[in-house]
Amino acid sequence: MLYGADYNPDQWPEDVWDEDVRLMREAGVNIVSLGIFAWSRIQPAEDEWDFAWLDTVIEKLHAGGIAVNLATATASPPPWVSAQYPETLPADESGASYWPGSRQHFAPASPTYRRLAGELVRRLAERYAHHPAVVMWHVGNEFGCHLWMDFSDAARDAYRGWLQNRYATVEALNDAWGTSFWSQRYGTFDEVFPPRLAPYSHNPSSMLDWRRFTSDMLLECYLLEREILLAAGATQPITTNFMGPFKPADYRTWAPFMDVIADDCYPDPASPTRVRDAAFQRDLVRSLKPGVPWLLWEQATDAVNWRPSNLGKRPGALMAETAQSIARGADGIMFFQWRQSRAGSEKFHSAMLPHAGTQTRTWDAVTDLGARLAALPKLPTPGRDARTALVFDWENWWAVEERDHPTDVDYLALSQEWYGALHARGIPVDIIAPEAVDDGYDLVVAPALYLLREEGAAALLRFVEGGGTLLTGPFSDIVDSSDQFRSGGFLTQLAPALGVRFEDFGALGGPSTGGSGVGAGVLAAQQSGTGGTVSFRLGDQILPGRLVAERVHAAGASVVAVFEDGLAAGSPALTRHRHGAGEAWYVATQPEAAGLDAVVEAVVAASGVRPVVAGLPAGVEAARRGDLVTLINHGDERVEVAIDGTDAETGGAVDLVALDAQGVAFVYAPVARDARPTPRAAPHSVSLRAEPTAPPTAAFGIPTSAR
Repeated sequence: MLYGADYNPDQWPEDVWDEDVRLMREAGVNIVSLGIFAWSRIQPAEDEWDFAWLDTVIEKLHAGGIAVNLATATASPPPWVSAQYPETLPADESGASYWPGSRQHFAPASPTYRRLAGELVRRLAERYAHHPAVVMWHVGNEFGCHLWMDFSDAARDAYRGWLQNRYATVEALNDAWGTSFWSQRYGTFDEVFPPRLAPYSHNPSSMLDWRRFTSDMLLECYLLEREILLAAGATQPITTNFMGPFKPADYRTWAPFMDVIADDCYPDPASPTRVRDAAFQRDLVRSLKPGVPWLLWEQATDAVNWRPSNLGKRPGALMAETAQSIARGADGIMFFQWRQSRAGSEKFHSAMLPHAGTQTRTWDAVTDLGARLAALPKLPTPGRDARTALVFDWENWWAVEERDHPTDVDYLALSQEWYGALHARGIPVDIIAPEAVDDGYDLVVAPALYLLREEGAAALLRFVEGGGTLLTGPFSDIVDSSDQFRSGGFLTQLAPALGVRFEDFGALGGPSTGGSGVGAGVLAAQQSGTGGTVSFRLGDQILPGRLVAERVHAAGASVVAVFEDGLAAGSPALTRHRHGAGEAWYVATQPEAAGLDAVVEAVVAASGVRPVVAGLPAGVEAARRGDLVTLINHGDERVEVAIDGTDAETGGAVDLVALDAQGVAFVYAPVARDARPTPRAAPHSVSLRAEPTAPPTAAFGIPTSAR
């Protein structure tokens, strides 16, 4: 188990470095990420290089038995770069330049930035690629975290080239974008600009491509540095740190180029959904590269500094949050950062070694955690442990949240709600693209799948025909990959499985923000029934829904629930249809909490999927990693969980596990062989946009072997 933090010795005098290594060993640290923001220290001027301090730090760490994940230091250019080369600065939507003084102040497509960054990476690689302390490379840092859309001339030129590569001809672009609308037809690619500030909405098809381009430009920056490292002889694993469900970067297209997935996760202690949302993020990250471990590359030991109010963690929460990652396949637990900064924007951000030193609750927590992780036995390699999948797709995320739709959709929030209903039942969930659905799953939930590619629709149909249970809707199967309606209306691809005919979206009104007088509010109430929500009857329950009350008609499907009020009163709210050996359910609204719970309960019962541990007390989470079950009590009271197995830490047999508040237990509880999920057919694979020329296959570890 890797354990450590970002280490920034360039912020401190040299006489602190020996103390750092000593205290790292005391805390159980065995790896650090080094030099992430050290460009200005390594290269104080264009023709001046200083590696002496870095040599010293690496040697001290190596002598102390601490491995190095060496950063390429390109995340924040020094002031001389923007002073000498202002063309490296990004621009906002108006075309005005951003200025230096923060971080990530570079235009990803700038040839000058790429040249300067590339030279830095080359020199680092040539100097340290064969150093025994360096076991991994950290490219950039949190690509796009603060600036993911650059509207500079460099971006303009790169965007035109990207479009020409995608479409080949301007006629094909015009067709994909539907440019006959609003007289937008282009005569050449040189007439196309980034979606800079405009009087009204940009063409949604062009916005979708702009999103693809901005994600690809950030990925291209990573790949350029990766290729320089490899060319210089680096044999260590190469990666960068993801940020979970980060909308600007389609991590699913990035994942094949990562030798190991690394992620930053900062649950908000003030959020009532922090446990659910953190579990969602960890399952998403795990699913990006299934069957191999991943790394939690950043988390906080206590409070962060960048929220409006920065609460600290409750006692025990650090172990509980860490266990969530381990349970879902993490083999590395890291923090930002090692020593709390004395100056700068993040001086209030917690660290392993706080301002108050070692006589602190934080220090006790990180040393206790380090000792417990070091004592863990070798953990099972993450396997195919989930029979349930949630479809979550970046291209759909971009498209479904565009302007000028029947209603505003928060795709991430909707997905987390559906995930939460499964998570609350202790059901393991993979989070995947629609194309990745295969017969190894029993249940697939695909909410608000507005943009559904043909390959994804085909995979979902095969899944149902082969015996799986699908739940989808609302606002699903509407447009193609260009954000255009398909011929024939809506639900055209999934209709055979769903057995319904779609008529209208039925957006629900909320508090009136437009119109005048009483009329607008009355209209909203008439549309929704209750001014923002709608009621539907499921069995003997009257349950609330929101967002839409779609008007659908059964065309072979059984009606399970009907709307009680609003314009859709009497029409189906939930349907169920047998198709092939499986069945498909369609929900025509976004159920509120009680309704969501009832719908998921019905579908789970029909699908036959089972929880990791039955009968969990409230607030207790159970997750499976091969034969290892992790139990986490996120509540404030001591609880007991019935489970037969072997305590992974003591080796003793157990049938009842007691968990204190924020307590964690690791139990070996093998799954019966006939209960292990095995695909009944080969998974269907499809390229979404790009494939690596040579897919990375290196495993990570200390020591590491060459590719």
